[in-house]
Amino acid sequence: QVQLVESGGGLVQAGGSLRLSCAASGRTVSRYGMGWFRQGPGKEREFVTAISWSGYTTDYADSVKDRFTISRDNAKNTVYLEMNSLKPEDTAVYYCALARYGGSFTSRDQYDYWGQGTQVTVSS
Repeated sequence: QVQLVESGGGLVQAGGSLRLSCAASGRTVSRYGMGWFRQGPGKEREFVTAISWSGYTTDYADSVKDRFTISRDNAKNTVYLEMNSLKPEDTAVYYCALARYGGSFTSRDQYDYWGQGTQVTVSS
C-alpha cells in the first residue's frame, strides 16, 4: 500500500516562499520519477514540476520555471518543492505523485499514486 503525504502548505503573502514536502511510505521510491501537480479553484489539475528517479532530470511548467525548485532525498523517501516569489495565481491544492517509471514525466496519466494534497494560499 503506497501512501504519499504532503505537508508544508499554508498561507503566505505574495513574494514570499514556502517549502512543501511529500513523504512516501509503503514503497521505496528511489527508482521512480515523482512530480508535483496543482489544482486551483475551478481548474483542472495541472502539471507543476517533475523529477527523475536520480534527480538528474527535471521539468517545470513555464509558469513556475524560474521560481520553483523540485528536489528529492531518496534516503528519506521524500520529494520537496521549494516555491519562491509566490503569486496569488499560485493558490491551489498541491499534490505530489509517484510515476510508473523512473523518468521525469509531465502528464497526469503517467503517475500511478497520488497524495491527498496540501493547500497553498497566496495573498496579495
